[in-house]
Amino acid sequence: MKVIRSIFNFYINSSIHVALAVYALTWVTLIEFNLPHTKSVLCFVFFATVTAYNFVKYFGLAKFHHRSLANWLKIIQVFSALAFGVMCYYFFQLSTNLIFLVSILAVITFLYAIPLIPKRFLFDKQQNLRQIGGLKVYIIALVWSLVTVLMPLINEKYLINIDVMIILFQRFCFVIVLMLPFEIRDLQYDSLKLATIPQRIGVKKTKITGVLLLMVFVILEFFKDELDANSVLLTLIITLITLLFLAFSRKKQSKYYTAFWVEAIPVFWLIVLLLLS
Repeated sequence: MKVIRSIFNFYINSSIHVALAVYALTWVTLIEFNLPHTKSVLCFVFFATVTAYNFVKYFGLAKFHHRSLANWLKIIQVFSALAFGVMCYYFFQLSTNLIFLVSILAVITFLYAIPLIPKRFLFDKQQNLRQIGGLKVYIIALVWSLVTVLMPLINEKYLINIDVMIILFQRFCFVIVLMLPFEIRDLQYDSLKLATIPQRIGVKKTKITGVLLLMVFVILEFFKDELDANSVLLTLIITLITLLFLAFSRKKQSKYYTAFWVEAIPVFWLIVLLLLS
């Protein structure tokens, strides 16, 4: 049992699970636009997510404790290095149209973790995007949206039309709501200077905000040029599931509630979509 728990914790802590969620949302986009299953894009997204998340999460720990790293962190470092190598392999298989977008995302990820931003824009001594009050959740939602919607479409040279913009904004709203249980959970740990949504408006109003964003998510579905019953049904199912997880979110909850179950919603989305297709 202890071995299984250790393996599961590695699965969560090494960002494999969150990478699977981003991978799933990217595949959802390909299916929604009737595009082929593109292995190069999906694999690049998966390994880039592992690399980026582990870089952001463990950069500080590795920087200040590199001589006395715990065994688990050393293993994650090795795993991240391997993931980075595989990411580079798939990067060279992507369309040249993606280079600009990938470069922008790489810069955002770098500035999110590395203290290079002038202090006058920040509240804390750490000069990175992560520390700018109230900005964290929107940066994550923006990056997830660009990666899971625009990246696969640009790689396939798909024309950016009104449906693409609608899905892009839908995905942005969805990811923000997906982040709210994390923000609620982290209330007891986050510095007040971060000005997260629950810190500014409280847990109850945060959940109400999430409900409103999910309403926008559903309503936008009816503005698409191409609409079918399965698409509407799937949107309602995902909205309901996300709403339930948001409603039951609280400050003191199991670490797996958000880190596993909430982040599994995109995977469930993909599974249901594959069943309906």
